[in-house]
Amino acid sequence: MLGGVFRSNACSKVAKSLSLLKAQAPASSQVRLSSSADAPDDVDFFEMVSMFYDRAAPMVEAQLLEKMDTKHQAYDIKKIKGILKLLKPTNHVLSLTFPFKRDDGSFDLIEAYRAQHSQHRTPCKGGIRYSMDVCESEVRALASLMTYKNAVVDVPFGGAKGGIKINPRDYSERELEKITRRFCIELAKKGFIGPGIDVPAPDMGTGEREMSWIADTYAMTVGYQDINSHACVTGKPISQGGIHGRTSATGRGILHGIENFINESSYMSAIGLTPGFHDKTFIVQGFGNVGLHTTRYLTRFGAKCIGVMEIDGCIYNPAGIDPKALEDYKIANGTVVGFPGAEKYEGDMFAEQCDILVPCAGEKQITAQNAHNIKAKIIAEGANGPTTPAADKILLENKALVIPDLYLNAGGVTVSYFEWLKNLNHVSYGRLTFKYEMESNTHLLESVQESLERKFGKAGGRIPIVPSEKFSSRIAGASEKDIVHSGLAYTMERSARQIMRTGMKYNLGLDLRTAAYINAIEKIYNVYHDAGFTF
Repeated sequence: MLGGVFRSNACSKVAKSLSLLKAQAPASSQVRLSSSADAPDDVDFFEMVSMFYDRAAPMVEAQLLEKMDTKHQAYDIKKIKGILKLLKPTNHVLSLTFPFKRDDGSFDLIEAYRAQHSQHRTPCKGGIRYSMDVCESEVRALASLMTYKNAVVDVPFGGAKGGIKINPRDYSERELEKITRRFCIELAKKGFIGPGIDVPAPDMGTGEREMSWIADTYAMTVGYQDINSHACVTGKPISQGGIHGRTSATGRGILHGIENFINESSYMSAIGLTPGFHDKTFIVQGFGNVGLHTTRYLTRFGAKCIGVMEIDGCIYNPAGIDPKALEDYKIANGTVVGFPGAEKYEGDMFAEQCDILVPCAGEKQITAQNAHNIKAKIIAEGANGPTTPAADKILLENKALVIPDLYLNAGGVTVSYFEWLKNLNHVSYGRLTFKYEMESNTHLLESVQESLERKFGKAGGRIPIVPSEKFSSRIAGASEKDIVHSGLAYTMERSARQIMRTGMKYNLGLDLRTAAYINAIEKIYNVYHDAGFTF
């Protein structure tokens, strides 16, 4: 059941520990608890992530105080507070400016960043985006979010993020290649890239092509003697050491994330919906890689897409939008506007009636200005940081279930982890066992057939053994894509269960974001606590 339905004894213990903490700590260093009245809207992105962290950290702190050794109480309080304080700042930020000669002979100055938030686990992991919104604050915020995201889904990486402040549509392919390769060289010169140091991945405005350029540049320069050099980046094409299922991984992870909560009757009853995808409608914001694959998978599982929001316009069809037809139209026309299978939508589509709202665009899209108008009961954060603290408070008050970004869009980094392992192992998943599994399944069927024939005889001929449709599809063994999909589904399910248990333990009700942050903070705290400090 939901934590908000049944109170546990942990709540009173946490309250008692918070009182102890306030009594022990100096007034200037007391933990600041985020109240419902203290939820600003127009805040810096990094500050926004820090505020969500601050909402969860005091609860973790109180729980740790409950378990501490009373003999060393004063020391333990300082250690607990010290480690939790250590988790917030960004460890390293690299700011770059380099000249670039364009195809027409003119010169541009390129502004780029890479932030490494935490090295509690190495390497650091996080995408590289090409966008005019890239700035130091944004990469610091996204790097910190990656640290917590990796911890939530038990991926053993620290958090990082990078970006180049350009609009990729304004540059030719040759120009983008030169910029990307120069950026890789600059990262390598400063020690900000490497299979065991910092491993980038695709993000907004980048994809397999850019990752292939980075892998080749690194392997041909500073990594030319490193057999693992192509593990310096993930999201590569298959021919460059990529992995099947990476392109659609974030969208598929969003499907599994929603699935784990939409099939949980206690959560659905709390927001007034029935369990399951069937008869559910959804609207997606952004129809890039993440939005496209999310729409595909949700439609495949029985939900109906009734609206798509893009930067240049919105489309709407209450009877449903075919994601494949829309994808083909966008490829042909460069926009979703004018799609014959839907009508142009005027106004704020966030306020349209639907069951599931999936923001897959930029940060701070749901604010105090539009949160009150949202009618969707499930907000699935496919993008990073789409909801401000003030909007998050409003959605909780309106009994909407917000499935947070640091859990829901972790499918990409999960499959990136699988790709990184593949590169280090230098063998594709399933290659060593594929034929053995196929022969084992065939022998199993033959054994069943022989057993039946020994029992009943073969007077009328051999007894046919016909495998079921599901078994037939797996009789040949698990391919790399099968293994990736299975590993991703298991990761998302296990992480969802952890979030649910934490929600119950801390009596958080529908506040999944705080539950996810608590899980992340506890795991990172344990790493620092058990490892100690070098100096």
